[in-house]
Amino acid sequence: MKRTGYCGSYREENVGEAVTVMGWVQTKRDMGGVIFIDLRDREGTLQVVFDLANLSREDFALAEGLRNESVVAVSGVLRHRSEETYNPRIATGAIELKAQRLSLLSQAHPLPFAIDDGAPVREELRLKYRYLDIRRPQMLANLRFRHRVQKAVQDYLDADGFIEVETPMLCKSTPEGARDYLVPSRVHPGSFYALPQSPQIFKQLLMVGGVDKYYQVARCFRDEDLRADRQPEFTQVDMELSFVEQEDILQHLERLFRHLFQTVLGVTFDQPFPRLSWHEAMDTYGSDKPDLRFGLPIVDITKIAARCGFSVFRGVADKGGVVRAINVKGCADFTRTAIEELTAKAVGYGAKGMAWIAYKPDGEIYSILTKYLSQRELEEIFAAVDAKPGDFILFCADQLATVRRTLGGLRLDLGDLLGLRRRDDFRFLFVTDFPQFEYSEEEKRWVSTHHPFTMPYPEDLQYLFSDPGRVRAQAYDVVLNGIELGSGSMRIYQQEVQQQMFEALGFSEEQIEERFGFLVNAFRYGTPPHGGFAFGLDRLVMQMLGADSLREVIAFPKMKDASCPMTSAPDVVDDAQLEILGIVTGEGGKRGQEQRRAAKRGRTAEIDVDNVANLSRLTLTLEEKEKMREEMAAIIGFANQLSEIDAGDVPVTAHVLPMKNVWRDDRPVPSFGRDEILANTPSVEDGYIYVPRVVE
Repeated sequence: MKRTGYCGSYREENVGEAVTVMGWVQTKRDMGGVIFIDLRDREGTLQVVFDLANLSREDFALAEGLRNESVVAVSGVLRHRSEETYNPRIATGAIELKAQRLSLLSQAHPLPFAIDDGAPVREELRLKYRYLDIRRPQMLANLRFRHRVQKAVQDYLDADGFIEVETPMLCKSTPEGARDYLVPSRVHPGSFYALPQSPQIFKQLLMVGGVDKYYQVARCFRDEDLRADRQPEFTQVDMELSFVEQEDILQHLERLFRHLFQTVLGVTFDQPFPRLSWHEAMDTYGSDKPDLRFGLPIVDITKIAARCGFSVFRGVADKGGVVRAINVKGCADFTRTAIEELTAKAVGYGAKGMAWIAYKPDGEIYSILTKYLSQRELEEIFAAVDAKPGDFILFCADQLATVRRTLGGLRLDLGDLLGLRRRDDFRFLFVTDFPQFEYSEEEKRWVSTHHPFTMPYPEDLQYLFSDPGRVRAQAYDVVLNGIELGSGSMRIYQQEVQQQMFEALGFSEEQIEERFGFLVNAFRYGTPPHGGFAFGLDRLVMQMLGADSLREVIAFPKMKDASCPMTSAPDVVDDAQLEILGIVTGEGGKRGQEQRRAAKRGRTAEIDVDNVANLSRLTLTLEEKEKMREEMAAIIGFANQLSEIDAGDVPVTAHVLPMKNVWRDDRPVPSFGRDEILANTPSVEDGYIYVPRVVE
């Protein structure tokens, strides 16, 4: 049999056609003499009817034995469904296939979980059987959506004159930024390649080569701790342009993202994408990736605090700290529980506490601060934060970094608490003018905020050595709904400026030559002004779909510990392979290999099933012992996963709900009689529960 079309592609206009469809058995309903199955492929489902009157006994018997997720081919004629079986929830709900021939292509074994969007499945199990998880309609739809987004990007860039160029996956390690994944070389013992964190150096060399407009859908690798929007290997759309200024690139990016949302989602934006400098974003929202779906700006009241009667505020201001506030409009009725939860969150962000004022609708001011602040000082604060009766104002007083972090975090918490972060509300933002340097306490030196090839503003070059913290970079981020989609910058193309930058970062001539010699050498032969940008394709698709994790938009993602439960990667390799690469990992031979495999198993301890069975007074067969070992290992593995969850920012919950009127009346009632107590026992003799002898 040869397939004539997809299950989900047929409609009422195809009624009467003889067709052959192939796919997976989603459900089966045996009505006695008539069997209904829903057959599913990538385009949808089609109801197939197996009637003993219309096909051979052999084919009908085959249909009776079908298991869910078995792969079959069915030939027959399309017809209208009866009125009582019409299903308006699916595109093929008005038709069905009257089967005339059935072929079983592959019988499925019992499934580890149901292939159903609504079925709760532990994520580790989903990823272990990812090939089954992808069959779920939602997961398959996510991958198709990702394909559409990527194609829309490529079509747009191609029409705009960009050339797609591949860059190497095996390259030189340049230890700036995240840790590299290293690949040992067989031909050069003791030497290593690095997997690219980004194609940064190569795309700049393409500009030297005269490509002018480059792009690539690039695979990138970073050995860093994972989270919901971060994977060890990810995909980014990488771009670089010559003979442009920063404004040219920002306008290009705005056109690109407008095109994507219009093409894929039908979403348009009426206003230009707003722009904030890094300092404006940090001061107004406490974050360099602020969520603009809601307001709640942070207001500086340090000048008022410096001369107020509240010693805590005044003391912080006198020591060079800041006092800032958020006015939560219309929330003067926050419960005590809500306020305590916000205070606990503030402490979790590093603050010593959280002061607040509830400005009641009737004008009453409810706060401990009324003991310390005069009416005039309160009025000054209300005017500064634009407070009106009915509002709730919260404060943080500390050093600048702590206040930014605390109020930035509380602002997002308030957005969630008040339901202000709708997933179908898309708000873009450009953040510009990042600091050129940040001070590393670990290395005790200034390091690049982005990378050492980022161009500073010309007017700030004079501060490279005298005041590095004052230098602004021509760097920019694109932020969508509080998530950084990507970043870029104008690049240094003048040899003397690049040399000054290396000196400001403390690189010696030997380090410059060792790490970047080939790039510096290339810049000697005529380099155009250029700049670029890269955004995470996975993150963009996650945002557009409203998904909670990158794992929902990547076909084969990694777990939180960067492992793959499906393939068991990373895994131990044979000693022969290590010997060829010149790598020694302790004891060799089979014993060493077993030790490395045991180390990989890590926290999963060896389970003494015989001892467990003995303690439980159980006699187990070998098959039962192996099954128990697997189940107990799964339980221990799940407990280990729970222990790895980062709950550092989660405040301790004393009571989930406030307890009120919990005391019941103590009313004496008659105790149960013997017959009532024994009513549900399996066996009773002479008024006693009968227990058969099981231990001699």
